[in-house]
Amino acid sequence: MHDTSSKGFLVEACVENLDQALIAEKKNANRIELCGRLDLGGITPPRETIISVLNQLRIPLKVMIRPRGGNFTYSESEIESMKSEILFCKDNGIREIVLGALTKKGELDMARISSLLSLADPMEVTFHKAIDEVNDFMASLGQLASLNSIKSVLTSGAGVSALLGKSLIKKAIKNFSNSFNIIAAGSITKENINKIHAELGAKEYHGKKIVGDLIS
Repeated sequence: MHDTSSKGFLVEACVENLDQALIAEKKNANRIELCGRLDLGGITPPRETIISVLNQLRIPLKVMIRPRGGNFTYSESEIESMKSEILFCKDNGIREIVLGALTKKGELDMARISSLLSLADPMEVTFHKAIDEVNDFMASLGQLASLNSIKSVLTSGAGVSALLGKSLIKKAIKNFSNSFNIIAAGSITKENINKIHAELGAKEYHGKKIVGDLIS
């Protein structure tokens, strides 16, 4: 068993379905992020999956709101789809969602982000790894901090992995931990999490294999 409770950090397992969620819970994940299509980096999961996981999971659950894989620049119809999924989650008792949106110029799409946040209230919101694709990482974190309604930011520090992005992750923790929680992500596994924690000192970590393989 992978016990995180005594290590001073929280472990969030990224899963695709109910079986994986329950296995991660048994392996002592502290929280679940539920996505569809992890091969695409995660999109909004099917509504029936959301409900089944919500009904059977005992640990906290957050749900990805993302209409497709690829970039994070969305059309009006895609934004409307995101709004529909946000309302579904809110109406069914989901307490936290994960979202993000960028402009074609590689900046945060603040107007759309603000609109989605308003709709999501009072759910908590994590801004996802779209933050790793912006032109100015630290300035964009400052913009998110100004919104006052982002609970967490999921990031690899603009790197391919948490270790490669460690300098920006540590800088983000130092500068913005009073505004929101920085969740470190990117190739974090059960085998390397202690090494990564020694490097980063983050309070939360995220990964698909963060409590080991999720195979029944």
